[in-house]
Formats: sequence, structure tokens, C-alpha cells
Amino acid sequence: MSTFAPALDGARAEQLREAVHGDLVQPGEPRYDEARRVYNAMHDKRPAAVVRAADAGDVIGTVNFAREQGLLLAVRGGSHSVPGYGTCDDGVVLDLSGMRGVRIDPATRTAWAEGGCTWADVNHATHAFGLATTGGVVSSTGIGGLTTGGGMGHLARRCGLACDNLLSADVVTADGSFVTCTEEQNADLFWALRGGGGNFGVVTSFAYRLHPVADILGGPTFYPLDGDVLRRYRELIAESDDRLGALAVVGLGPPLPFLPERWHGRPLCGVLTCWSGPETQDDKIGARLARLGPIVGQHVGRMPYPVINTLFDELLPAGLFHYWKGTFSRGLPDGAVDAYVEYGATTPSIQSVTVVFPIDGACHRVTPEATAFAYRDADFATALSPTLTTRAECEASMDWVRRFAAALRPHSMEGAYVNFMDQDDQHRVRANYRQNHDRLTMIKRRYDPANLFRLNHNITP
Repeated sequence: MSTFAPALDGARAEQLREAVHGDLVQPGEPRYDEARRVYNAMHDKRPAAVVRAADAGDVIGTVNFAREQGLLLAVRGGSHSVPGYGTCDDGVVLDLSGMRGVRIDPATRTAWAEGGCTWADVNHATHAFGLATTGGVVSSTGIGGLTTGGGMGHLARRCGLACDNLLSADVVTADGSFVTCTEEQNADLFWALRGGGGNFGVVTSFAYRLHPVADILGGPTFYPLDGDVLRRYRELIAESDDRLGALAVVGLGPPLPFLPERWHGRPLCGVLTCWSGPETQDDKIGARLARLGPIVGQHVGRMPYPVINTLFDELLPAGLFHYWKGTFSRGLPDGAVDAYVEYGATTPSIQSVTVVFPIDGACHRVTPEATAFAYRDADFATALSPTLTTRAECEASMDWVRRFAAALRPHSMEGAYVNFMDQDDQHRVRANYRQNHDRLTMIKRRYDPANLFRLNHNITP
């Protein structure tokens, strides 16, 4: 990490300033520290310039400038990249967070969202029409990184991954071209964007298929940390209608009013429910949750769909220190359940929540070669995330999560979800893309032969 970032010299700064309508922020300016800050405080980088793009023209101008000047380019949407790929030392940060327009066509059930949108932006706009699409589980997550990585969320079992609901994308490629891609137009690039990450260009606009989802039955139910609860959860997913979204969580009891104080800070497991079926079946869902084990705290009720994507927000604000690992698995093998219990008992902080995402149902109705997201035969994706309030605490917890991941390895598939990978997982890129890696490499070679877009889980040309 640089302690001082050299600003662009006068001529280059003026060239970049003339290329964009948005703000150009450089070292030495009062707003520089705010402009360079990212969600994960582990990454305290000092770029030579931050461009706060106002439109696609700014994206084109910034991409061309970085390429021509041979500068490192970091692309930032919602800023949630755990490995810190939305920032860099001494290069240019292209910040899309000012590009957050959303337009809805209720007749065709389509949403167009600019590349800097968060899921809070999209959910707010779509909910006004009683519609939704699969998004993240923290509302400040950017749509760009989540969608291009695949995109898990509460509606995945019913509606598929976020990338499965992508209808088109406007993209600025490494040579500064602006292209629109769909299943029929620039189809190879469209295929690669659906799971291949930020390797191929900057998406300035996404078009999503929407679904009739307005209010849902949602919220958390907590149980003592017990393998039997997790095995019953496994059965719940296998037996349930695809309209039941239910994430399993393992960690320490949060200080919430509906959880008795004696459980605060103690090991627990839980289920975060999102039932998007009819209200007449809410009681059946509640009864099924009660059969998983002794409930020690519960806050489940009818709510607007956007609310379910805010329930982790206060627990996980910007500025914490994160380090992640991930796995895919077929089913939840008993050995994996045993590891959840063993390592869940020594979870290092209340913010360090292990989350198990079911990705069966509609996710399985897409073939492994239909999009770049390769693990269509996985039933679950697990995020292991020690999250602490200081850098020293996070670094001290890295061994815990590495041992946790090693304990899960015999019960997991070879690769993992790219959005759950940290910087030291670059060696897993081929395994993460599996049978699709060679095709992705060919597309990378066509659209970005010099690897301008390399701050990501990189597919080298």
C-alpha cells in the first residue's frame, strides 16, 4: 500500500478532465479520502485519480485514458468487492455510483438500471409496480458486481440467479467501444457477462426480467447451534416449493430486541425466510420453521419484498474489515454440517456470519453451458466471512476461516462462487469457471487482449 499517491501531472490531469463531465478527484484535494474509500476497510488504497462518472461518455473517456496512459484501472459500482477490486494504488478508479437511474416497463416486466445502482435502488423502483428480481441480501450491494458474478439472493430458487434474469447489457469494452449485448446481439459477450465477472468491460446499463413479487413472509428465526437443526433445514429445502427462499446462517446471537439477552453473543444457527407464495400458506411455513428445532428468537412476518434485503444492513455497514472464503456443495453433507457446528462455535465476532445460500429450483433449470456461471449442479453456496471492527482482529481471524474452509473441502465441489473469493484465491479461477473457462478465455482475448480489466478474479487472455 502506498502512503502517498502521486497525482497525475498537469497535462494528463487536464486531458482526463476534458474527457469527462463528472468529477475528477485527485490526491491533495479535501474530498480525496472520501472518494477513495471502499466498503471493505482492509483496502486502504491511494489512486492517482478517481473519476465519478456522470454517464456512459465518462466511462468511455476514462477507459480510453487509462488504456492510452498504461494506467491500472479499477471499476467501482456499489463498492462491495471484498478483495478490494474497486480501488487501486497509483491508477485510475472509475466510480459509477453517480449513475443510478432506473426505469420500469410494467407491461413487459422489464427494468433498466444504470451500472452504479445498488439493489436498494432497483428494489425501490420495481416494488412500486409489485415486481422484483433476484438481488443481493445487503441493500447497498451494487448490481454490477453481483450480476456479472452470477447473483444469488432470496428469490433465486423461484426466479433464478440475477444473471439468469439479465435481458441485455450496455458495455464499454477495453478499446472504448460501446456495445449492446443480448442473446441475439454480441451473444458471446452477453454469455460471458452472466457469471464471468468484470473481465470483459464496464457495464453501464442492465436490463432485467421482473417477476410478480410484492409482499413476502420474511425474517429470521434463531435456534441453538445444533447439527440436527441444519440437517432438518437441508430437508426443508429439498421438500419445499421453489417460492420458499431460506438462507441458513451460523454465527453469534446479535443484540436484537426479539432475541433474549442471554443469547446475545452465543453460538446460534438460523434461517432467514423469504416466502413469496400466497399469504394463505404463511401458517404452514411458520409450522415448518418450528419443526426445525427449539426457537430461541424469531421475527417473521409479512413485509414488502425490499425490506428483506435490508435486514443485514445495520449489522454490516461500510467500514468494517472483511476476509472471505466460499464453497459449493451438492446437498449439505453431514461432514459439512459438522464443520458448520465446530467452527460456528468459535465465530470471531457478531458480524462474522456464515451464510448458506440454496441455489436449486430455478437455478437448476439453466444448463451449465447456457451462461458463464458453471455450477448448475450445486445445491448450496456457502460464504465464510470473518468480519471485524479492526484490521488486526481481521488478520488474526484469517487462520480461523482458512481452517474452516479446509474442513469443508472434502464435502465440497472443486470451485466456488467468484463473489465469495478473496485476493488470495486467484489460483482457483479455472476451477471456479470449470468447463466454461476455455470459452471465457477466448472471449477475453477478443474483447480485452491486453487485460486492461484485470482487477477482478482474472481470466487472463
